[in-house]
Amino acid sequence: MSATDKIKAPIKAEMEKFEPLFRSSMQTKVPLLNVIMNYILRNKGKQMRPMFVFLTSKMLKNKIDKPTYIAASLIELLHTATLIHDDVVDEAYERRGVFSINALWKSKISVLAGDYLLSKGLLLAVDNNEYDLLKIVSVSVKEMSEGELLQIQQSRKLSITEDIYYDIIRKKTAALIAACAACGAKSSGADNELVEKMRLFGENVGMAFQIKDDLLDYQNNGSIGKPSGNDIKEKKLTLPIIHVLKNASVYDRKKILSIVKRHNKNKKKVQEVINFVIENGGLEYSTNKMHEYKSKALDILAEMPENESKKALNELVEYVVTRKK
Repeated sequence: MSATDKIKAPIKAEMEKFEPLFRSSMQTKVPLLNVIMNYILRNKGKQMRPMFVFLTSKMLKNKIDKPTYIAASLIELLHTATLIHDDVVDEAYERRGVFSINALWKSKISVLAGDYLLSKGLLLAVDNNEYDLLKIVSVSVKEMSEGELLQIQQSRKLSITEDIYYDIIRKKTAALIAACAACGAKSSGADNELVEKMRLFGENVGMAFQIKDDLLDYQNNGSIGKPSGNDIKEKKLTLPIIHVLKNASVYDRKKILSIVKRHNKNKKKVQEVINFVIENGGLEYSTNKMHEYKSKALDILAEMPENESKKALNELVEYVVTRKK
């Protein structure tokens, strides 16, 4: 049994019931769109976000009702839409080891497919009068857009501070995981105070999740045996490099920034930056920060009722910071 299968155990029946509901929420009478939607469904990931929704809801209220299924579908529809749009923005032709929508159907169709999923999510909430859930998710989508734009703006200037980095990842990544936990709580009938507490739990998990992602770019990738350095190639300054640049000499700082700006496609030069970050403690510092956010999340979780779903959420948080990809 994989780590994620073990985590899913308390919500196995709910995840199985969710699958056809999510599939039907994507259906359309337009043949081309149906082909794209089926392609997305065939290549879906671990469904970590619906897991957060269901586990949070079941931890707080042992029985899962219709609002939680709507919350999970809403989150997954909007998350999928943002991934498609991200691939257009990043001109990415691969996602999870398969061709992206952008690679197969080009940017115009990709943007429209993303818009379609976005509108399906909005309608799902409106048709079921789940306006509280819609508000939670709409705030996160707004923040994700702001985070992406902030990152693009900063990558052009290459002058990012640690505080700006946290602001970017809070909006870009943590906002959606925060929405998952908040929606899970709200759909279980929790009061506003508990919803906010679970939102903060999700936000801290999301911060740890993104720092882990940024660390993986500097760590050995099992399939190719060396770090990918993709962030450097895309001129993205993440926590490991931000930390070492802050403490570097003027000479080293200029040299590293020059590689990121002008030689970011040169494998040898990119490896030089990776080595510099590793040798100057960038990975240790970032790992410590990741664990700080993980601890904040687990402290909030410690206040919640003891049951199998809470145990699984604890394991999900651990998985976020120990995963290899």
